[in-house]
Amino acid sequence: MTLQGKTLFITGASRGIGLAIGKRAAADGANVVIAAKTTEPDPRLPGTIYTAADEIRAAGGQALPLSVDIRDEAAVLDAVAQAVQAFGGIDILVNNASAISLTDTEHTPMKRYDLMNGVNARGTYLCTQACLPELKKSAAAGRNPHVLNMSPPLSMKEHWFAPHTAYTMAKYGMSMCTLGHAGEFRQYGIAVNSLWPRTAIATAALQMIPGVDVKLCRKPEILADAAWFILTGPADATGNFHLDDEVLAGHGVSDLDRYSVTPGTKQFIPDFFVD
Repeated sequence: MTLQGKTLFITGASRGIGLAIGKRAAADGANVVIAAKTTEPDPRLPGTIYTAADEIRAAGGQALPLSVDIRDEAAVLDAVAQAVQAFGGIDILVNNASAISLTDTEHTPMKRYDLMNGVNARGTYLCTQACLPELKKSAAAGRNPHVLNMSPPLSMKEHWFAPHTAYTMAKYGMSMCTLGHAGEFRQYGIAVNSLWPRTAIATAALQMIPGVDVKLCRKPEILADAAWFILTGPADATGNFHLDDEVLAGHGVSDLDRYSVTPGTKQFIPDFFVD
């Protein structure tokens, strides 16, 4: 199975992991809806919805760049309507957009708390709700619909909360969507899974976090390839919290060196939430 002719609605796809997933799907000939906020270039965070669309078209797919703040219900509903008008439906939703602040309670203003929970937990819930009618139609047509949340395995351990309670709550909100929606949507034949990296991933956003050595990270393409295996798998494989290297190993991919920012690296920076 491939993603040829499938339509993916990817939040936060103007750069980084979301763009990498879009380009991998585009290589199959997929349609990619780029639902992200960036319309003007920013020297700190290169990439806009328009440059992403160019890259997706160059990779072999069709692209629809849409300026969307996923905290805005009307904007999300309008984006879904535009996606359906352009491509006839939505088969796959990738909830990738995320906000991060690794700060303790004393140093997390409520504005930042609201941003993280608004984008991560609420945004994932809203986009899933908005795409659900189209995903149900995709299932009825036998098109193997999926929701993929870029969020970690749930772990109720203190050490994942104490340093950055607000961020952990927001990311786990996405994962709770996976848990609940997998059970809720199973009756429709819609898969809902999470995917998370074992190591830190070199993105422009990560480089804005002080003290991170990007040379000890892997590239976004490892998640793109893992996502491809999940999204081309059967819709009855649902409710899973996948790690990127485990997905690849399950499909016979054991040499991960090509995903290293620095080939030959043996010790990587571990990502959060992986025990």
